[in-house]
Amino acid sequence: MRRSINWPKPSWGWASLPALLIVWCVAATRVPSYVLPQPWDVIAEAVHWIRSGDLGQQVGASLLRELGGFAAAAVAGLAIGTAAALSRGFREFVGPLNSLFMAIPPIAWAPLSMIFFGLGYLSIAVVIFIAAVFPMAITIQEGVLAIHDGEVRAARTLGANRVQLLRHVYLPASLPFITAALRIGFAQAWRALVAAEMIGASQGIGWMVAMGGQTGNSSEVLLGVALIGITAWLMESLVFRRIERSYESWRGQQ
Repeated sequence: MRRSINWPKPSWGWASLPALLIVWCVAATRVPSYVLPQPWDVIAEAVHWIRSGDLGQQVGASLLRELGGFAAAAVAGLAIGTAAALSRGFREFVGPLNSLFMAIPPIAWAPLSMIFFGLGYLSIAVVIFIAAVFPMAITIQEGVLAIHDGEVRAARTLGANRVQLLRHVYLPASLPFITAALRIGFAQAWRALVAAEMIGASQGIGWMVAMGGQTGNSSEVLLGVALIGITAWLMESLVFRRIERSYESWRGQQ
């Protein structure tokens, strides 16, 4: 009896971007170029921004705001989510606040933040913080609550103290949820950043998109949109996936 060869199934993920470009090129031939430019027009716009040195400045300004607000939200989200999971009283206290702030679009806080802190770094960082902290706190809370009581009791039976429980039980078991919380928080923060920059900033990727729309430069708008997507994709590929690979080996050791 002949053995059949199980050939690997082809992955079609590589075809998505070329398909998008083909649809873009075809659609651009049906409308005026000032409405929808061709991809090479956007590339020419990018070359112009790179040669002038402004592109790196805009991306750097956005990343600086993002990292500041997101880092503060990550620390606060981890603390709030862990405390809510370990304390029923605190969980009942913050539950309505989580529901309230999750229901309000983060960009709605931008005008108030700019009134309090003025136009600049701090006002946008506050909007980023509000956008990211509550989804992260809820995700981490659910991750800690998902830990089986049997694992905790077994560790206590073996003489583990609170620090050892946190290091060898709670932290390894909740790492997937922490990574998921970071992903969700970064995505929410990145969207809020771009929206806030479109309203009240003098530089950044969101400001690029807003200025392109006001001047009727659709190539600049699409360049900003492409930068938003590329930056998020790079964070996913270079940061979050590496974190996953590193903690998987660490969890095995624990």
